[in-house]
Amino acid sequence: MREHIALLEWYEQQWRYVGGGSGPGEDPFNVDVLDVRNGGGVLSLTRSIDPPRSITAAPWISCVKVSLGQDVDHVLVGARRFEKPEHRKLIAVWTSPYTSRGARPVIVAVGRDGAELSRIGPHDSLDTHTRARLREEL
Repeated sequence: MREHIALLEWYEQQWRYVGGGSGPGEDPFNVDVLDVRNGGGVLSLTRSIDPPRSITAAPWISCVKVSLGQDVDHVLVGARRFEKPEHRKLIAVWTSPYTSRGARPVIVAVGRDGAELSRIGPHDSLDTHTRARLREEL
């Protein structure tokens, strides 16, 4: 199995391919609450029309794969809310300045009762639920 993620941008009145990648697909696995991985990004096509036309002034389009646990009702990616897809996986996409391309928005998994179940910050490698579980096991 292989998977391919294509990043498209609405540019000059049509969707245009701006980049992406492919690799071996992952076997489905059970996620306790929240798992974020395999990020990527590309420069926006708008860099060609925005002076000074440098990569530092161009918007950066980033993405990550997000997997959600059974008890998650919806996920917040920055200020945006997404209902949990039936298959419990989604691709979160956002834009940022090129100079901030390594930072993703805060991603929060929320339960049916509206309580926060877990979160992962812009530079974190583990979500809060997983970090707490690992502390308990030590």
